[in-house]
Amino acid sequence: MDMANEYNSSEMAIEERIRNLLTEMTLEEKTGQLNQVQWNGWEAFDALADDVRAGRVGSVINLVDRAAVDALQTIARQESRQGIPLLIGRDVIHGFHTVMPLPLAQASSWNPELVRDCARISAQEAAVTGVNWTFAPMIDVSRDPRWGRVAESFGEDPYLTSVLGAAMIDGYQTSDPASPDTILACAKHFAGYGASEGGRDYNSTNIPPNEMRNVHLPPFKAAVEAGVATFMTSFGDIDGVPASGNDWLLTDVLREEWSFDGMVVSDWESITQLCTHGMCEDEVDAALVAAQAGVDMDMVGGLYSAHLPHLCESGEISMDRIDQLVGNILRTKIRAGLIDGDRLDQHTEEPARLTALAVARQAATESCVLLRNEKDTLPLASDQISSLAVIGPMANEPAEQMGTWVFDGKSERSVTPLDAITSVLEGQAEVDFEPGLETTRSHDKTLFTRAVEAAASCDVAVLFIGEEAILSGEAHCRADITLPGAQADLVRAIRQTGKPVIGVIMAGRPLALGDVIEEFDALVYAWHGGSMSGPALADLLFGRAVPSGKLPVTFPKVSGQVPIYYGHKNTGRPPEADKVIHIDDIEKGAPQTSLGMTSFLLDAGYEPLFPFGFGLSYTQFAYSDLHIDRHEMTEKEMAIVTATVINTGTRTASEITQLYIRDRVARITRPVRELKAFRRQELAPGESVQVEFQLSVNELAYYHRDGSFQAEPGDFDIWVGGDSRADLHTSLRLLKA
Repeated sequence: MDMANEYNSSEMAIEERIRNLLTEMTLEEKTGQLNQVQWNGWEAFDALADDVRAGRVGSVINLVDRAAVDALQTIARQESRQGIPLLIGRDVIHGFHTVMPLPLAQASSWNPELVRDCARISAQEAAVTGVNWTFAPMIDVSRDPRWGRVAESFGEDPYLTSVLGAAMIDGYQTSDPASPDTILACAKHFAGYGASEGGRDYNSTNIPPNEMRNVHLPPFKAAVEAGVATFMTSFGDIDGVPASGNDWLLTDVLREEWSFDGMVVSDWESITQLCTHGMCEDEVDAALVAAQAGVDMDMVGGLYSAHLPHLCESGEISMDRIDQLVGNILRTKIRAGLIDGDRLDQHTEEPARLTALAVARQAATESCVLLRNEKDTLPLASDQISSLAVIGPMANEPAEQMGTWVFDGKSERSVTPLDAITSVLEGQAEVDFEPGLETTRSHDKTLFTRAVEAAASCDVAVLFIGEEAILSGEAHCRADITLPGAQADLVRAIRQTGKPVIGVIMAGRPLALGDVIEEFDALVYAWHGGSMSGPALADLLFGRAVPSGKLPVTFPKVSGQVPIYYGHKNTGRPPEADKVIHIDDIEKGAPQTSLGMTSFLLDAGYEPLFPFGFGLSYTQFAYSDLHIDRHEMTEKEMAIVTATVINTGTRTASEITQLYIRDRVARITRPVRELKAFRRQELAPGESVQVEFQLSVNELAYYHRDGSFQAEPGDFDIWVGGDSRADLHTSLRLLKA
């Protein structure tokens, strides 16, 4: 049998198994499969076991006790009438026992293989406990760093998010999601959650159709193409229709356009919240609306099991619709090896701790972004330092460095920057540690004196500042995204010692650093880098590794610039350097027309502090010889774009080459630049490489008002370089068919 026929035969067998199960199931058993419940500990085990035995539960969330999992799965398989095992869900967002960098940090690596490896380790560690389903990746395009959940995202760009989201899905599921060391992935939050109004979690998302199609939906479509097993709905509403009751999203787009046949789960009690939104009058109505819209499983709300049976008996919802919802869940369980498979009989072991920590260390290293390095302050030469001041509230916090959304991380696996630096300098130099502040939020400057004394008496001061883990993540949004507490004052106080000042910022979001950036001789943005943040940072600070990270988000100068992102529209009056005037330069009595009349802010201009794609190295890269093999092409042809990249410095390092386009004229205005491809390559000193990109009509196309995806004939700009400001330019004309 050839592979195509074997696949078709397998799918037919799955559908036949689903039909057989549905024929045998009672209405209560069917609605039981739609019900996910919360694990409330062993004290509630007997009641949960009774519900599982009666077929009233399809999934359990937040259960990581292997003994309890095995007991419940045995009851489900051997004592329930249909013998259908449970989905065991857990938020394995960026690690399990070994914590990887935040997803936003992983995105800074621009390394899909590494993102996959991080998810693979996480899946293997979680699967040991009986978990078989995670609620990741979060692939909401995130352009407002005030939003706490930007930490869980891959940043502001649809293409980068699509590539890295697919890589994470592959790491969790592999090509065989029925393997006992995998866990099912879940693409969330469908859709547009990253556009929460004002950066406030759970808020409205007023997204025009054009932006929804071209910005927010592409990563989810890529997830379907990557084989993601499940989707999760967003908490927010989309143009007035909450996601858990949005039939356009869940049926028209997801099922009919994209042919997704996996499972959709609500977010936590988001079906119940249809009443709070004001869409539904009561919980009965909410259950009906969500089921009709296309939500297959109710996460801990209990509304489906409570209300769908009598709604079905009264004819308000059809049995066919119930069967569709249940069928999607059964299909997911079959593909995961839970039904008619031996997955549950195969226990796995955690990956070797050294292997897991090695992946975490590489990820933390590649996630760091060097933002500033005046006069080559970094790397430090360990043999030329007699004393080093380690200062700041984030220098020795093993739990905080793991970041947000870590339920199962073992802080004892964390190696802090202080520990790692002390290890590197042992026997060579003294390390003087002073926190300066009790926490990153503290305004008490009592500890400043000792921190300043430490810096003044040492050769170099390294400041570990930023945000504690609790300051980002779900429901942890901020209006002012400057350094919290008195940290900016601490930076200035250390600067006044006259010693070289190296900043290391550990945070869950981009921070607005315009008021302190000049105080640093060098600045490394480390995000929350997980268990191995310390060794990774020590490697970078002392030149054992070379920074290669690039920003997956734009950094504002001040909070008031938000939202600011590279892929903005040109507007009818785009700003230009000679048409912008700063608020302090306006003459007294100046007439209104003297201020440029372009799109900028009087007190912040129009440029960010650091652009998307930006990141320095300990070497330098030069770009030249941009070439395109044709300047005109038809829709059936492909253009080959090449550029030469040379390492002109003295250290071997990796560079991330990026290709951007702009559709100059379109009936729907297009962004001034769009990332369409990138390549990561390591180059030795003096080594050059020709980087090649292929551009087809797909890279030139966009979604139109009628929902079609097509490119318009006309001229396109093409840039290649090391960040979104790349100036190596060529052009391409797409000819009419």
